[in-house]
Amino acid sequence: MRPHRREAPPGRVQRKEVRTVAEDGLSKASILDAAEGALRKFGLAKTNMSDVARALGVSHAALYRHYENKAALRLAVVERWMGGVFEPLGAVLAEEAPPETKLYRWLSALREFKRERARQDPELFAMYAALVAETEGALEGHARLLAEQLAGIIEAGANSGAFVCKDARQAAAGVFYAFTRFHHAAHAAEWDTPESEAGFEAVWQLTLHGLGAGS
Repeated sequence: MRPHRREAPPGRVQRKEVRTVAEDGLSKASILDAAEGALRKFGLAKTNMSDVARALGVSHAALYRHYENKAALRLAVVERWMGGVFEPLGAVLAEEAPPETKLYRWLSALREFKRERARQDPELFAMYAALVAETEGALEGHARLLAEQLAGIIEAGANSGAFVCKDARQAAAGVFYAFTRFHHAAHAAEWDTPESEAGFEAVWQLTLHGLGAGS
């Protein structure tokens, strides 16, 4: 025999999940918008999931349907925020220019984007810097897309004879690491110094030499 389904005791109503109108219309984009606002208002250390939920007018639990915890939400905020770099970089890629010029402008655009983010949005930049420092492999997909764009420029240069290299991906990795000081968050304090300007140009000249440009 099948066991009888247990009935709720008289006078007790079985609990059902009740969603508000705000929760029904909740999206990841709206959560990220609210999270950015909370982070700017309260700072990285003091912002929690309840602050974001309160800003959206939803329950604390509603956020967990989209992000499993505060760390996941923080990563999503940073990924979207740093993803803005692909607009200026994409504009460089679309230019009709010699490979040497395109490579220089791409590296300059990456550097300037990071500098502007550090100056104009210090709260979120601090979160980005902390995430990179604390989490191995953080923003791995972001870095992979950057590497692919850089390899594409170098490969096009090699095909046209402007650069001399056997492996565009390997060359791109070398160039990316050579310029780490000018785009990695760990070096942000140095970005607005005269030494940084001179260093960028010096590394650029070494990069041209290493790629065999003009040889």
